[in-house]
Amino acid sequence: MTRIRRPRTRLRTAALTGTALLAAAALTACNGGGSGSASGSAAAEETPQTKVSVNLSGKQAKAGEPVKVTLTDGGKLDSVTVKDAKGGTLTGQISTDGKSWTSARTTSPGTGYTVEAKAAGATATKAEFTTEAADKVNKLSMAPGKNTTIGIAHPVSIVFDNPVKNKADVEKHLKVTTSNNTEGSWGWMTDYSGKDRVDWRPKEYWKSGTKVSLEADLNGVNSGKGGGWFVRDYKTDFTIGKNQVVKVDLDNHRLKLLRDGQQIKDVPMSAGTPGGDKASWRGKTVLMSKEGTINMRSETVGLGDAYDKMVDYSMRMTWSGMYAHAAPWNAGYFGSANKSSGCVGMSDADAKFIYDQVQVGDPFEVTGDDAKGTQALNNGYGNWNVSWSDWQAKSALKA
Repeated sequence: MTRIRRPRTRLRTAALTGTALLAAAALTACNGGGSGSASGSAAAEETPQTKVSVNLSGKQAKAGEPVKVTLTDGGKLDSVTVKDAKGGTLTGQISTDGKSWTSARTTSPGTGYTVEAKAAGATATKAEFTTEAADKVNKLSMAPGKNTTIGIAHPVSIVFDNPVKNKADVEKHLKVTTSNNTEGSWGWMTDYSGKDRVDWRPKEYWKSGTKVSLEADLNGVNSGKGGGWFVRDYKTDFTIGKNQVVKVDLDNHRLKLLRDGQQIKDVPMSAGTPGGDKASWRGKTVLMSKEGTINMRSETVGLGDAYDKMVDYSMRMTWSGMYAHAAPWNAGYFGSANKSSGCVGMSDADAKFIYDQVQVGDPFEVTGDDAKGTQALNNGYGNWNVSWSDWQAKSALKA
């Protein structure tokens, strides 16, 4: 068997070359080195990772809680971001000592969140959690509608699908902003439909031209037992139109339209027959809707089979069925007697004129003794029949 020997000269050459390289590296390091030196690489690898604890974790984290991120070692937080699975962000604030961060809003049910936190001089770290699903969801409807122009008496009105037990907590998340700092207050009631309702009413009628917005930041708010969670935010905005008031005098059988305090029209009319269920309501009501030609049937308002008519230029004033409209069949009583089934009737021509001029939200101020009482707060928008102090007392946040 032949034995092969490796040349020793190569081994010596390789060993010397390695020694020279190590010496050169050591020399370079002693002379300060560059960013690519061995000591620089070691420093980069030793950069610490941010260490934090998050108050919520797992797949069944509690909904309706703020997110709190706390440093568990030295240093101060540089930044914290909390995003949900849909790309939404929970904003928040770092504490004055830099050791913690708390979200401004609470978590929504059935939502996944990713937390990313970074401390000074450290790399960022991430954490994830998902909140428990809502056992029930609450929704709402708002008036006036978005981008509408309405009259000077229309309140901001919210009706909830399910009961609201946590009224104060819900009210805290409702914000009305106006272009001229209009003074107003929220007031809770049971709507005519039987549902919970909250309205924001100015202290006095709106000023013409006022721009109004409502932000209902309710995502993640619990409405309480039997109501469920809100899982989204809502927003609407509107503008106050012409300064108009309709004055209805039941005793003198006249209806007058005023604009900017000046009379535009004075028409004879006949209102509800006094002394019973057919009498009209008095008080400050608000034009709820302009419904045009509609079928009015007496059984829908508890008056048996007294009438079944197609009625033109219908303007709704209450949920209980009080309208202003054309009533040519009652022409013999216009200006002289109240002989209708509760509504304010006019001639076709006069009703058309009023219908064309009024805006949803215009106040109808109904006065006189020939009435069956004052319109209830929830029968449409009876907000103006309550004194300002009594209205403020209806807020769930009252002192």
